[in-house]
Amino acid sequence: MSLRQTIAAVVALGAAALTSVGAAGAADLPAKAIAKKAPAEVPFFLVVDNRVSYSYIFDASQPGAWSVNGNGTFNAKTAKQVYSFTHFDVWGYGTNFFTISLFKSDHNDPAGPCTQTGGIVSPNAGFAFTPASCAGATEIYGLFRSTFGWNQIFNTKAFTMGPLQNISFEVGMDANTENRYFGAAKRDVVAGLQFAFNLPYKGYFNVAPLMYWEFANHNSFSQCGAGWSNPCINDGNTSFKPTWAVETNYYMDLGFLPESMQFFSISGRAGWYGKKGTDTEPLPASVANGVYPTKIEFNSEPIRLTFDASKAMWGEKQSHLIDVWVAYRYWQNKFGLDHNNAVGCSVAGVGGTRVATGACTESSLYSGVTVKF
Repeated sequence: MSLRQTIAAVVALGAAALTSVGAAGAADLPAKAIAKKAPAEVPFFLVVDNRVSYSYIFDASQPGAWSVNGNGTFNAKTAKQVYSFTHFDVWGYGTNFFTISLFKSDHNDPAGPCTQTGGIVSPNAGFAFTPASCAGATEIYGLFRSTFGWNQIFNTKAFTMGPLQNISFEVGMDANTENRYFGAAKRDVVAGLQFAFNLPYKGYFNVAPLMYWEFANHNSFSQCGAGWSNPCINDGNTSFKPTWAVETNYYMDLGFLPESMQFFSISGRAGWYGKKGTDTEPLPASVANGVYPTKIEFNSEPIRLTFDASKAMWGEKQSHLIDVWVAYRYWQNKFGLDHNNAVGCSVAGVGGTRVATGACTESSLYSGVTVKF
């Protein structure tokens, strides 16, 4: 989800520095030499970068999706294939980043409706206990982030000091749709600041404190007539309270390696999203009716190791044309759901306690190939 827009931010700073150096060099040329050659026009977009990726999440999870093993334990793991397109660009005042991904789950995360002998996946049959025989769900998720640098807006270098390279305004939006029984249709906006810092070996670290507002989603379990929630929502559309968020990411080449091995880099990201009301907001919290308060969501990819395959095969000029990478992914309280208590994350246990199924905690290795064009 947010690594590449920060790459763009760093490239923007580098481009600005190169522009200023070029201007200084031109000032030192003889007047006649300058007159003979008109200055080249600065393009509107200083950088344009488009990429496609295929990746595979080995042990993903999905709230509300699990099956029961023969010994009574829960299997809340689902492999997901991911097809992604990403774009970022740099212009005179900031950066723009956009990505859209298609996630295709295996059978343990079924599409809806899902039927099997003697039943149908519905409130009456039990959504979470579907045998692994139905088609896997498909989800499309897109987001954008745009930054507006203070150094560029105010034509100053006052916001560059020490490792701090710039402060920017940041805005963005997320949206998704899926064909699970849940029928999610998420819409959210973010707005705040981004602080960009330098790291060694052409690296950077960005941190963005933001306002986060998920103003629309859909939840078939809370819809009147579904039989899951009482009270209920007529159309099943939820609307959450504004809250806070912090998004961070970093990148660094492994420049300390011998020159013959300098094809590797590391990167990562993390996002914290505050409590946003109940898990079926605006319905009030009611344990008896299966409505729980949301929890702080933590969505992260703490480390990704990337091998620059095109540079290794064809040299520096083809750097990052083809990247092969492996990463670790950790996601707790997925979508803000309480991983210990929410109905989509647990089942009723002895004495009224809840037993977590693991459906709202994702801990997985995943890898992929990215091609730039």
